[in-house]
Amino acid sequence: MELVPSRFFITHSSAVSKTSDLNAFDRALISAGIGEQNLVSVSSVIPKNAELVEMCEMPMGAVTHCVLAQMRGTEGETIAAGIAYAYRKDGKGGYVAEGHIHGSADSLKEILTWKMNEMAEIRCVEFEEIQFATEELEIPLDHYGCCVAALVFSEYR
Repeated sequence: MELVPSRFFITHSSAVSKTSDLNAFDRALISAGIGEQNLVSVSSVIPKNAELVEMCEMPMGAVTHCVLAQMRGTEGETIAAGIAYAYRKDGKGGYVAEGHIHGSADSLKEILTWKMNEMAEIRCVEFEEIQFATEELEIPLDHYGCCVAALVFSEYR
């Protein structure tokens, strides 16, 4: 069986909870619009001709493939999660890198850039401009927090 994604969207969010980091994660997924799906993490390849689209509604419980970054933390911490993605200059698809840190979104973007550059180097290809979707959160006292970012495959050919 071949599942080749033809469309994808990008989403990101953050949330806090007084109960647990799992609840903060759940809240962040809901805020990002993907909290009612059964998420399946996949690695890093955007198929040839896959189209970036606006976020779309998906059925509750749908098995949904995505490249997901998440970072959980606790009171007083600054956390960030994000993805970077780029198409190959030769038109043969693209790639995604995910990352998460205790630190700022700006620091994470630098790390994601390094990851994308090495991905291009390993494959001996050049990328179009790298795009980013990052989320940063300063977690308040007496709370847990979570940042998420995802490239979500929404349609298959």
